[in-house]
Amino acid sequence: MGSTTQLDHHSKFPEDPSDALEEMMSRYGSLVLRTAYFYLGDRFLAEDASQEAFMKAYRNWKKFRGDSSVKTWIVKITIHVCYDKLRKKSSKEQPIDPAEVMTPVHYDLEQEVIKKMESTQILKYVLQLPPHYQEVIYLYYYLDFNTLEIAKMTGTRDGTIRTRLHRARSLIEDLITKEDLIHEGSK
Repeated sequence: MGSTTQLDHHSKFPEDPSDALEEMMSRYGSLVLRTAYFYLGDRFLAEDASQEAFMKAYRNWKKFRGDSSVKTWIVKITIHVCYDKLRKKSSKEQPIDPAEVMTPVHYDLEQEVIKKMESTQILKYVLQLPPHYQEVIYLYYYLDFNTLEIAKMTGTRDGTIRTRLHRARSLIEDLITKEDLIHEGSK
């Protein structure tokens, strides 16, 4: 129990893509959904992006060389799927199926996680930052990736990620200080 081993190396996953997909969904389903929701800000788009990310992982499982952890790989796929959806969304609005809107929502763990994430105190400050700072804060603090992993996922240099992380922290600190000053002034 005392030693820590990384459980998601490629060799720890089944070779068969279907079995590997099942294992990935079991381990990282919630993580992928939270990540997609963070980028897209819409539950329906996040669910769609999550499914698409897992399908891409399934189709490319045999090509995965294990240069990173499976967790890093699936999050990178999710980020790219979200970028694609954001590009499409900005070029044209995606219609929402009225039947989905009218259907009662069932309580599940993912929805609870999303609600907790939305209500997190610090998140309100993070969401005021420019998107590239939001991204680095989310991946570093919420998903526990290191700066090198984030750099690989986003196609950015490690030094740039470190700088963004430093600047994001400073901006959040400024926002908190500003809010504290406003509250002090209104007393």
